[in-house]
Amino acid sequence: MVRSSDLSSVLVIVLLCLFAGSFATAGKKSSAEFVRVSCKVTSYVEVCEQSLSSYAPVAHRSKRQLARLALTLTADSASSASAYVSQVAAATGGKKSLRSSTQEAGAIRDCIQIMRDGVNRLRRSIREMNRMGRLGSSRFEQHLCNVKAWVSAALTDENMCLDELSQFAGAAVRESIRKKVVELAQLTSNALALVDQLDP
Repeated sequence: MVRSSDLSSVLVIVLLCLFAGSFATAGKKSSAEFVRVSCKVTSYVEVCEQSLSSYAPVAHRSKRQLARLALTLTADSASSASAYVSQVAAATGGKKSLRSSTQEAGAIRDCIQIMRDGVNRLRRSIREMNRMGRLGSSRFEQHLCNVKAWVSAALTDENMCLDELSQFAGAAVRESIRKKVVELAQLTSNALALVDQLDP
């Protein structure tokens, strides 16, 4: 025979599980909403949501953590784009169907170097964010200023790469690289917008 006290214990456990599940669902929804609202300040809202939505629980509804995640994803994308440009340069070097002018070769070399510089600046900005300290302190202001400067410089680098290719590279080379660099520039622009939101 089941005692009433045992039934009560089972009922309490079931109710606790139901409440825990409800809180977990609510937490996921609020984290996703936080990312969605935060991305509204960016120039490429859809790109922002797509790139960061899966990391919503990690952000813990923290603007600083979300900006750090955006910078990390952007730096990884920059590294991948830089490697891609280098591969395209190596693969197209001997093909007669593509322009092999000195100007085109120079534009590709410049783009590779520019992309590498951008990766370094983005990595430095992430390290700088980790040193920011407490909001409102002079240390916070200085490190935030450095982060914004380096991310802005990385975005400028990416646009310079596009300009170099548009002026001096043939259509085949230009189009093969442009898509990667444009995607990276959008991520960088979004990351900068999220960093700007940390400015008190």
